[in-house]
Amino acid sequence: MQRADNMKLVLNTRDDRPKWAMPETVPDAIARALGPGWSIEKVDAPVSSRGDGGSVSAQAIDAIRGAEIYIGAGVPRELLLAALEPPARLRWAHSTTAGISSFLYPEMLQSQVVLTNSAGVHAAPMAETALAMMLHFARGLDFAIEAQTRGNWDDERFTGAGSPVREIAGARLGIVGLGGIGRELAWRAEALGMQITATRRSSSRADLELLLRESDYIAVCAPDTPETRGLIGAREIALLKADAVLLSLSRGSLIDEPALISALQERRIRGAGLDVFAHEPLAPESPLWRLPNVVITPHVSAVTDRYWERQLALILDNIERYKTGRELRNVVDKTKGY
Repeated sequence: MQRADNMKLVLNTRDDRPKWAMPETVPDAIARALGPGWSIEKVDAPVSSRGDGGSVSAQAIDAIRGAEIYIGAGVPRELLLAALEPPARLRWAHSTTAGISSFLYPEMLQSQVVLTNSAGVHAAPMAETALAMMLHFARGLDFAIEAQTRGNWDDERFTGAGSPVREIAGARLGIVGLGGIGRELAWRAEALGMQITATRRSSSRADLELLLRESDYIAVCAPDTPETRGLIGAREIALLKADAVLLSLSRGSLIDEPALISALQERRIRGAGLDVFAHEPLAPESPLWRLPNVVITPHVSAVTDRYWERQLALILDNIERYKTGRELRNVVDKTKGY
């Protein structure tokens, strides 16, 4: 194929949150990987990577016209439409977010643009957050925090009959979705002596139900797709053991939130560690805020100081693959939604 001499890559990664700020060295590293004949256009307007990302600026819309490669926090419809205006050159769009369900609109599905995401980049810190949540309940830190707020030296819930305080070694961890997050969590948990059961996309409903019945901790790590939305409903929550802990790490749409709230309020399960919710930010009136058997983090389980180290490694590898005509990593199957 005849290539233009002025090939352009657009970098729309000036995150509006300082923790995700792109180091100044990143554009230079990308420029070296691209080599001669390429230009990089950086969008200075801030972009949000919350959830699936997707905020749009006029500068980004102008920049993407005529671009061959786009790297940004999501690929909103307005950006793709601008990229597809003649002379349409966009061939590859990379989202620095792992979630992409918001960007599978009709024009994206019908386009020939290759879409990649950042699955796996966020997995290590998310796995550590899951471990922290499990230890929170295993070691009774919820009891300690509650007693501390009252200034009460209360050891009864630790030492009394029926105390749920335990070691996680020997406990069974059920992982719903053995993708990047699930695999990172599995090997960490296994190193701590936990038994691991997991379901994949090919697993049956019976496999999921058995996992829910037998697991002491259940980590929901599957992506948001039409098939996974509402995957853990009232029926599934009813299968959980009385001392089970449910962890929600990927997307809030996978769990029936009212059903979970009822189970927690009635103490039918030990507790829940929640980083994602059906609607974000979580409304102040949500009962979840006031339940002592819940630990809430505001969709921050992926926060780490190593984010750009991993993100840049993925981008550079894919640039090399792109230049040499090899298959890119993390290509999204648009028909399946992941």
